[in-house]
Amino acid sequence: MSSDLVIVYHRQPYEEVTENGKTVLRENKSPNGIVPSLKSFFGGVTHGAWVAWKLAEDPANPEFEERIEIEDDYGNYSVSRLPLTAEQVREFYHITSKEAFWPILHGFKERYNYDPVDWANFRTVNWKFAEAAAEEAALGGVVWVHDYNLWLVPGYLRQLRPDLKISFFHHTPFPAADVFNVLPWRREIVSSLLACDDVGFHIPRYAANFVSVACSLFDVEVTGRGRVPDKWISEGTALTERVQPTMLEHEGRETHISVAPVGVNIDYIEELAAAEETRTKAKEIRQELGDTKLLLSVGRTDYTKGGIEQLLSFERILERRPDLKEKIRLMHVSVSANRNMTAYEQIQNEIEQIAGRINGRFGTLEWQPVTLISRAIPFTELISYYRAADVAWITPLADGMNLVCKEFVASRTDGDGVLVLSEFAGAAVLLDDAVIANPFSNRSMDRAVEEAIAMPEDERRRRMEALRQAVVETDIKTWKPIGFRRGGDKTFAAE
Repeated sequence: MSSDLVIVYHRQPYEEVTENGKTVLRENKSPNGIVPSLKSFFGGVTHGAWVAWKLAEDPANPEFEERIEIEDDYGNYSVSRLPLTAEQVREFYHITSKEAFWPILHGFKERYNYDPVDWANFRTVNWKFAEAAAEEAALGGVVWVHDYNLWLVPGYLRQLRPDLKISFFHHTPFPAADVFNVLPWRREIVSSLLACDDVGFHIPRYAANFVSVACSLFDVEVTGRGRVPDKWISEGTALTERVQPTMLEHEGRETHISVAPVGVNIDYIEELAAAEETRTKAKEIRQELGDTKLLLSVGRTDYTKGGIEQLLSFERILERRPDLKEKIRLMHVSVSANRNMTAYEQIQNEIEQIAGRINGRFGTLEWQPVTLISRAIPFTELISYYRAADVAWITPLADGMNLVCKEFVASRTDGDGVLVLSEFAGAAVLLDDAVIANPFSNRSMDRAVEEAIAMPEDERRRRMEALRQAVVETDIKTWKPIGFRRGGDKTFAAE
């Protein structure tokens, strides 16, 4: 059955687990809500489809089930699972996407590694995604492609199915031309994106950067601009824009440039925060802390997340402020997402070394300044720590949005708590009532944390009220990139 809406995303829309020797599909438990949010758009169509990859020892195995039908609370949709070998996944995802694209997208040119890239494999994988989407889509249907590892899909798809409406959404930052154009495949990538009817980003800065890249590579005319909403103009952050491009024209084709900050599932988080188990756990944490203030940092082990810079800042504060001895504690959660990659292993090792040094220098039998956790904490348990923390310390060096800071704010139904946020996280454009820090500046980082620790209750509550209002405005359920509708409205065309 052909589909009015096809979502193309590298992850499958569920988790596969084995029970009693059988494979069972379960709802994805990722707390960021991206997968369930995308599936919710299926409610507005008669039939939808999802295209993802699935590891296969032998892609030619006739027993591999490439297409399955799903019927759940989100509607009726099919899932095309593209069989990829472990080597294809390694080349496509861990090397090309993570060693070449990832550092460039986040502005780390010094970490860019071009040599091992197998560009032919990247093209092949993207072509497979495009073929599957073309096969699934109804005449004149919409295909919505997600994230940088599928950059070439729109161009291929336009060749295969010129009748389709094609949209693309970036979940990462998008850098300026002097950084992006380091990529030798820049023209091929941007040409593919210009085949879209709509290209979406989290914040206006990333949209403006994309347009600057497109204009540097092709004869592109910017045919539409608009003023950025006042609520997204934050004077204290590095990512603020006042005017954003809204439309491009290239070789007779118009491409809409949209901005749609993704959010978190506030109702779900507030429900967890109100649960008896959560409140009991948070109370136990507070009782254990006593008068000690808890600083909480949560993120992946990644050089973009600023974990090393945080720990060094914490060490400087303890060194300069002996009066804070036994008065503060840092819980640093750094979960490895790519254990097989040398770069991330090195970051994890350095984080462990610094945390050990801090505890060795300043700790006592009764007080350990840093608690380092390198495993994933169940989301329900994490909400308890959000509720118990005095300060959430979220200072990535670069981040497309960052949903951890929004999770913290959504969990604080008590109206208290302080958020220290990097000005280089996309979320800072929306959350300017956080204590904004520049993680590249020792003075700024240290000052922000000390300000957060000492902040009086009335100011904490004033800031948190404003933060919660901003998070509500970008609730995941209200996330509607331009041209997309939920529920019974079947209009999905890019406007």
